[in-house]
Parts: sequence; C-alpha cells; structure tokens
Amino acid sequence: MRYKNLILIGTSHIARQSIDEVRNEIRSTDPDIVAVELDANRYQSLKSRKKAKTSLKDIFRIGILGFFFALLGKWAQNKMGKLVGVMPGTEMLTAIRAARKSGADIKLIDQNILITLRRLSHSVTWKERFRFVYDLVRSVIFRKSEMKRLGIENLDLTKVPPRKLVRKLTMEMKKNYPNVYNVLVAERNEVMASRLARLMQENREKKILAVVGAGHEEELLDMIKKNLKNEGISYSFTVNSA
Repeated sequence: MRYKNLILIGTSHIARQSIDEVRNEIRSTDPDIVAVELDANRYQSLKSRKKAKTSLKDIFRIGILGFFFALLGKWAQNKMGKLVGVMPGTEMLTAIRAARKSGADIKLIDQNILITLRRLSHSVTWKERFRFVYDLVRSVIFRKSEMKRLGIENLDLTKVPPRKLVRKLTMEMKKNYPNVYNVLVAERNEVMASRLARLMQENREKKILAVVGAGHEEELLDMIKKNLKNEGISYSFTVNSA
C-alpha cells in the first residue's frame, strides 16, 4: 500500500514470501526511513534469539493473563515457524539489516510490549476467557470443519495470507474477542499510526517504508490518513510506483 510518501508492507511473521518482499522493496525503492512493527524489547529478543527465562517477577509485571498469552503466542509462532523453516519475526530483522546496508534510518514504531501485555491482563473479560476455552476445545474436536469455516484449510504458511482472509479473521476476532482485539490490534494501531503520521509530517521530502503485520495494514492506513487530515497536513511529494 502506498500513500503520499509512505509505503506500507503487510507481512506474515513466518512467511518466506515476506522476507523476499521486504528485501526487494528496500532494494528497489531505496527508502530514507524504514519503520518496523517492533518495540525495543521485542527487537532485542529477536536479535539475540535467546529463549527468555520466565519468573514470578514477569507475572507481577504484566499480569497472569498477559504472561499466559505471551507464552502461548510464542509457542504457536515457533511451532508454525518450524513447519516452514522460518523463525517468527525474521522479516522484521531482514528489514532492519537491509535498511542499515542501504543507509536508511530505522524507527521502531510499536507500543512497548509490556504495556500491551499489562493492558491485556486488565482488559479481557471472563466471557472472553470462557469463549477462548470453548473455541480451543472446539478447534481440537472439529479441527477440519473449523478450518474450512474460516477458510484456512488450504492455507500456505510460506506466503502472506490474502487480504480477504486477513480481513475475515480480523473481524472474527473483533466479534468474539472485542477486548483482545482492542488491545492487540486497535490500540497498537493508534500508537503506530500516530508515530508514522509524525514521521511523514517531519520528513515530507523523504520516502518512508513501514513493515507491519498484515492484520494491521488496512486499519493502520485509515488511521494515518485521519491523523494527517486532523493536522491539516498537505503534501507535494509522491512515491513512484516502480
């Protein structure tokens, strides 16, 4: 997606296609700034590739639910990553390495992961927790029918899911887990949109390439447009579609 001086790439964190697209986009467009969907904590974790040691201190910092979600999310992504031979987040590291090689500035635009996990612990209702257990059991017992219902029975994990499927899964999450959606998607989109709009405002004559998860892409672009419209910002700079 392209808007003004911004190029927005939606990725899958375990897709080989995303790694190639990010590398090729940076090489072909030669951006001045590369922004990635990471905060400092997640970036250090990805860079070191060390397994984080868990402790009671972590539970007190982010809450039991946030702690559980972090473990579950990491387990799921690592499991899928092993299936396709790509470690989760490799496309983000690829973007940073390619940006350094090209001389572009690097910006980490995501909300602090500790804030996100604490918000998750405090925001998720008991109804959503029971719904999660119910959906988990149903997905185990009726795995094939559930995959067919969601349209993921033939999903190729090496590629970025089609936008139609991403939109469907996002709406499913928003409907069944509204508070989870607000914390993991909407609130983070607000933070990233604000930071990207500010970058666009302060660097109007520069090309900015942002690498974000495909689930954020469409709503994020809408929020960026609203941010810039509210600020009354006009542009004369455009990015070639090459």
